[in-house]
Amino acid sequence: MNGFRQDHIHANGIEFHYLEMGTGPLVLCLHGFPDNALTYRYLGPDLADAGFRVVAPFMRGYAPTGRPKDERYQSVLLAQDAVALIAALGEKSADVVGHDWGALATYGAAVLSPQHVRRIVTIAAAHPATLLGALATDYDMIKGGWHAYFFQMPFAEHAVAANDYEFIERWWRDASPEYEIPPDIMASVKATFRQPGVVTAAITYYRHTMNPANHDPALAALQHQMATASTLVPALALHGTKDRPGRLAAFESMDQHFAAGLEKVILPGTGHFPHLERPHEVNAKIVAFLRREM
Repeated sequence: MNGFRQDHIHANGIEFHYLEMGTGPLVLCLHGFPDNALTYRYLGPDLADAGFRVVAPFMRGYAPTGRPKDERYQSVLLAQDAVALIAALGEKSADVVGHDWGALATYGAAVLSPQHVRRIVTIAAAHPATLLGALATDYDMIKGGWHAYFFQMPFAEHAVAANDYEFIERWWRDASPEYEIPPDIMASVKATFRQPGVVTAAITYYRHTMNPANHDPALAALQHQMATASTLVPALALHGTKDRPGRLAAFESMDQHFAAGLEKVILPGTGHFPHLERPHEVNAKIVAFLRREM
């Protein structure tokens, strides 16, 4: 599988399946929607060549990773998963890279457990204090995040699965309009979503995080902390100019939420998947950032 080793491990009550490559300090790489762990097919080898141990799990509910027994998918749980995975993989700390939902988990892990997160890299997602708040009232953000609202509907699973998951391919093309998606990448993503329960799990990320009525009261304090607290570890954040409406503006206005330094990179012409659209440029920036003070 693109040179990765495959393995599985139990963390935070879930059996996580993951891809692994290289040896050295751990870099945990978290994917988003609609995607899978192979989104790091290009970054993984470059990080391994640079002397890192790269682990890219399939996120909770994304087969072959299992689903949680309580079927909960709030973003704070994704952050807790990341912290639990670091420990389960036998490490005291790790660098964490995240794209989309994986980026929200990355921001959250750095807030909830900064002693276990050395540095973070986020791709295509602003800090949640900027991103999630704007989703409620800003027209451009609502337009760019229309699927978050659509996924609250009870028939959303059927729409996503219709016509051999045409929804997913159209979503990718809207989110990265100048990207010629390689057929093998789209085939891999669709294969993940064909697995039992994946569509519902992926949609429930949105239902449980975006809709306050579905929040677990036991997680309220941690969810608030994750969504509002400053990032206390060094951060590199990357974003494209062709991503969905409103998102770049949120990215550009998030500097005040980083207490330990923020390096921002804007990639003209790229959309929501810059690590796939321009991997050599993106990978070089990530490797250079993570190799500092090794």
